[in-house]
Amino acid sequence: MSRDEILVGYDGSADASLALDWALDEAQRGGRPVRLAYVFEWLTVTGWIGPGVAPGIWPDETARRQVEELVHKAAADAVAQRPGTTVHGEVYDGPPALVLQERSADAGLLVLGSRGHGGFAGLLAGSTAVAVTAHAHCPVVVVRAGQAAGAGPVVVGVDGSESSRVALGFAVESAAQRRVPLRVVRVVAPPAGRRPSDHDERATVAGERAAVEESLAPWRDTFPDVDIDIEVAPGNPAAALVEASRSAQLVVVGSRGLGGLRGMLLGSVSQQLLQHSSCPVVVARER
Repeated sequence: MSRDEILVGYDGSADASLALDWALDEAQRGGRPVRLAYVFEWLTVTGWIGPGVAPGIWPDETARRQVEELVHKAAADAVAQRPGTTVHGEVYDGPPALVLQERSADAGLLVLGSRGHGGFAGLLAGSTAVAVTAHAHCPVVVVRAGQAAGAGPVVVGVDGSESSRVALGFAVESAAQRRVPLRVVRVVAPPAGRRPSDHDERATVAGERAAVEESLAPWRDTFPDVDIDIEVAPGNPAAALVEASRSAQLVVVGSRGLGGLRGMLLGSVSQQLLQHSSCPVVVARER
């Protein structure tokens, strides 16, 4: 697997197909290969659920062959629809979250749909998305049905943490590749227990804007054609980014910011976006 490769969690479901379409668009923009990963888990609480057999019935080698045919056909169809794109399909054994985490070590980007037949069922509402996104070795994109795929800006949430600096770099490069504006959102949570004066609030916003401008300076030099808008305001970071996602084509955040509790691998803002964003979400991290 190439370090530029886009890995897609795929099981033939409608949401997995949305993730694949998103990944193919991204691959065409950057000339990157795509690999479909179907994780074949034999043992589940209620039995195996997927193509080939009825729910609750343990699969046999026939089911395994049907899964392989499903994945290889999806890869072949993708190549036929997107000439020039390299697409491979693989079937892996084991718990889906763990296998995808392990495979992400050799990928440049991991793309997931929200719900699937079995291992991906309840992805956004349950622990699988949090586990994969928290432990993956590369940036993770989560796509679900009903999310916008328009021509809005790329939005990135920043808070001055190292994690958000990684997110900022990913977002600038994405905006440049897509040839769309970048909207940088810095939301300052008010101090606990008291409301700051208007003067203090204005001073805080001005200081935060200056810090954001400083962090953007090298990126403006590298990508001078990207139109960058900075928004700094008091409020709730998760709520502000969810609102910003309504007019965006992509929202990017770090895995954990300054507000995260020590030892947490995925921050509350990232988790809120995975649940409520109106557009695909990227949780960026360094390899």
